[in-house]
Amino acid sequence: MMTYSAPEFLIYPELASTNTELKKLVNQGNLSEHSIVITPHQTAGRGQVGNGWESELNKNLTFSLLLRPSFLAPHLQFYISKFVSLAIVDTIKQVAGLEACIKWPNDIYVGDKKVCGILIENSILGAQLDYCIAGIGLNINQEEFISGAPNPASLKQLTGKEYHIETTLELLLENIQQRYHELEVNRLDLINKEYFNALYRKNGIHPFNDENGAFNAHIDSINEMGLITLIDTEGGKREYAFKEVSFVV
Repeated sequence: MMTYSAPEFLIYPELASTNTELKKLVNQGNLSEHSIVITPHQTAGRGQVGNGWESELNKNLTFSLLLRPSFLAPHLQFYISKFVSLAIVDTIKQVAGLEACIKWPNDIYVGDKKVCGILIENSILGAQLDYCIAGIGLNINQEEFISGAPNPASLKQLTGKEYHIETTLELLLENIQQRYHELEVNRLDLINKEYFNALYRKNGIHPFNDENGAFNAHIDSINEMGLITLIDTEGGKREYAFKEVSFVV
């Protein structure tokens, strides 16, 4: 059985992408679970499926965390997205008093503004998850966004208050550990319930777009593999994988 040393906390003055750096380190050696790569200045942050992530120097949290959830069957890997999203929602409530929500699959919104992006990258070895890299970009004190990314916002913009980045990180890591423990002890029903309850636009009928154009629907369910089922205004069920449908915000 492979053994690992204590988790490492690796700080870089600047990185293109914390996920890319952590993946390189994992492939180079036996990096322990819960090791972290963090930088105050990420210059080429990556979002889901090639989207960019803008982050001003010393204003936000940009880091990647290594997990080794070998206990989780590969077809259940979307639970990693779920519990990480919930940990961030928990943290935003505790730090800023804001009711955040999860825009499926794992963007974190306050109202119609995106405050956090998550990039989960999983590596499967044989019949089990070998490791997971959870990249998190949480907008904390940035006051101006200049990229073309849609509707970004920071906690400071939303509340008018400045936040201590290191304290926020400590709390977020504690919340991630707590939520990860729920996964480890197989509290999947709890994670499912709280994830669904935290969904952006979980109530009511809202506009969506797919490859066939615009339609209105409500969210019916999210299955264990992360597929979303919508019920349109004609009563039809529509199931989508990520990037097959988009919210009209």
